Amino acid sequence: MDWREFRQAGHWPTLLSAFLYFDVSFMVWVVFGPLSLYLSQDLGLTIEEKFSVVAVPILAGAILRVPLGVLADYLGPKRTGSFAQLAVIAGMAWAWLFGLHSKLEVELLGVVLGLAGASFAVALPQASRWYPPRYQGVVMGIAGAGNMGVVLDAMFVPWMAEHWGWQAVFGALLIPLVIVLAIYLALAKDAPEQRAKVSLARYATVLGDRDTWWFMFFYSITFGGFVGLGNALPLYFTDWYHTSGIAAGMMAALVVLAGSMARPLGGILADRFGGIRTLQVLFVIVAGAYLTVAFLPQGPAPAAAATAKVAGWALDELPGSAWLAVAVFFLGATALGMGNGSVFQLVPLRFRNEIGVMTGLVGAAGGIGGFVLAKALGISKGMTGGFFAGFSLFAGLAAIGLVGLIAVKTRWRTTWGAVSGAQV
Repeated sequence: MDWREFRQAGHWPTLLSAFLYFDVSFMVWVVFGPLSLYLSQDLGLTIEEKFSVVAVPILAGAILRVPLGVLADYLGPKRTGSFAQLAVIAGMAWAWLFGLHSKLEVELLGVVLGLAGASFAVALPQASRWYPPRYQGVVMGIAGAGNMGVVLDAMFVPWMAEHWGWQAVFGALLIPLVIVLAIYLALAKDAPEQRAKVSLARYATVLGDRDTWWFMFFYSITFGGFVGLGNALPLYFTDWYHTSGIAAGMMAALVVLAGSMARPLGGILADRFGGIRTLQVLFVIVAGAYLTVAFLPQGPAPAAAATAKVAGWALDELPGSAWLAVAVFFLGATALGMGNGSVFQLVPLRFRNEIGVMTGLVGAAGGIGGFVLAKALGISKGMTGGFFAGFSLFAGLAAIGLVGLIAVKTRWRTTWGAVSGAQV
């Protein structure tokens, strides 16, 4: 790939702004994952309620992606993204100043944070419209790599909550939110490409295309797995391996870092070898990783109680079984992240004129997949005492995704793929 030509092909300040906007938005979207370890102590939540709380922002983000995508087509991505970011900042400021005193208040804030998750429907189309088809994989990979915000959460939120209290975390996160909003307002531009008018009939037409549902299903596996794990892993590690809150956050950070950094690589490989071929290999890896994790036994608990707010094994004390789990999750998350980039190498090739609508729909499906994963793990733990059923379910979905790709690849390559101007 000619990087000099790539830099000249589009508008890099918008690509950078979209990356930063998505990064901080993703960071606050999944903040309940590591923060729930501390929130739940004050609110007295059960293990199932903990997983439910972390799933609320994911579901809200999934639902809100479609209307936010409509607004991005109608008002323009920059204006829509700015309004959404201001609403998220207001919700975070309220939680910082006044606190959260019940499960209902946490869930209501989760709905507001869903707007941050819905930023996917703004940032990716805004970057995509500046670049030609041959660069869609790498562009969507770079913009989408903003999902590394979950890494920052996992690394720093438990430490801040442990030392400053969970309420102060919301105030600390306001700082990057405000800074990035200023950068976004100064640098981002909407592409000159004419946007198609949004209508219910247009949505009905897109939803009536069977390819839409395939893309939604594939992304519910890849992005759903990534965001679901990003929110659920701190709870999983503290419950199944008896780790401290800070150790659980660092373990989760290692896993989600793999998925975040791998997204551009998935787009690059899809540009080189085709999104279909790349996804087929990745779904095999994902299914194998989930199935392996499902069979991992519970780790031992430390003999002596610690004084931390969320006590357990420290990072340098973790038993070998916990590190084995991290290694398997790392491999699976890498495949999930590459899968995200691979799916969005294909989407703009198939639906170039409906990229705003498709980003909203496919992104919503990804969010729903993450919600289902988090809920499935909570239900599995509550009903059976373990996580086997939850992880086995998603291993099965990845296997079904592989079968689906095999079923559609010939038709895709001989129809729209043949005239797309890129590898399919």
